[in-house]
Amino acid sequence: MEKSLQQLLHETEQVALEAGAFLRKEQEGFSIDRVEEKHAHDYVSDVDKNTEQIVVGALKRILPEAGFVTEEGVASFQGEERYWVVDPLDGTTNFIHGHAPFAVSIALCRNQKIELGVVYDARTDELFSACAGGGATLNGQPIHVSGNPIHRALLGIELPYAADCYSDFGLTLLKQLYGFAGGIRMNGSAAVALCHVAAGRLDGWLEKYIGRYDYMAGAIIVEEAGGKVTDFAGRSDYTMGDNIVATNGVIQQQLLEQVWKAGVEKLPNVKKK
Repeated sequence: MEKSLQQLLHETEQVALEAGAFLRKEQEGFSIDRVEEKHAHDYVSDVDKNTEQIVVGALKRILPEAGFVTEEGVASFQGEERYWVVDPLDGTTNFIHGHAPFAVSIALCRNQKIELGVVYDARTDELFSACAGGGATLNGQPIHVSGNPIHRALLGIELPYAADCYSDFGLTLLKQLYGFAGGIRMNGSAAVALCHVAAGRLDGWLEKYIGRYDYMAGAIIVEEAGGKVTDFAGRSDYTMGDNIVATNGVIQQQLLEQVWKAGVEKLPNVKKK
């Protein structure tokens, strides 16, 4: 008998809590010599890999038939109908510097539809969750996006690792949004930023050159909290791409227009590896 989404969500939450506790323990006395550079300014440590092993092992017990899309490659996707999308440590640069936030991000998909998402901010002990049609919660309490208009909006923006591709566009976009929106922040974790949109702490967030494991869980949490998620072109079928615009819905079109005005069509199609 197939498990219900609510049962799967509860079991996934427990996996995220276990992995987050491991991250907190590992950060105590963490040494920089445990860090490797995957690409320019893109880091990984043994903590990322060990946490992914914990998460993958637990998820295999929950849903043995499912495949995996993971950041560190501990498990693989072989065309399974259902599959987990896992980022064991979103915010690695924050983690290695003792800075917040950093989180565990887990999504379950069926083909290209996201069925559930869990993001656990290990520093704040905040568990964000959602499943399709079930609403979004923070530590078990319902959350909803804000209703702020653009002139009062607090936006989250990141400058991705692909600086050689993105810098001209990113700086142009920042210049356009400075003074256009109420404020701009960067937090270093896509998963947590998306959850802050869902909880009404941010009114919008965007980033390009990211992997599916960075945004899949957070995206369904935003949508189930009443928000809007598209790619940079404004399409709702964003799950196979490398770019996301997520908002309270009120400012979605205005934020997309600023992205287009900044010259998004000139960006090369370079995905985060």
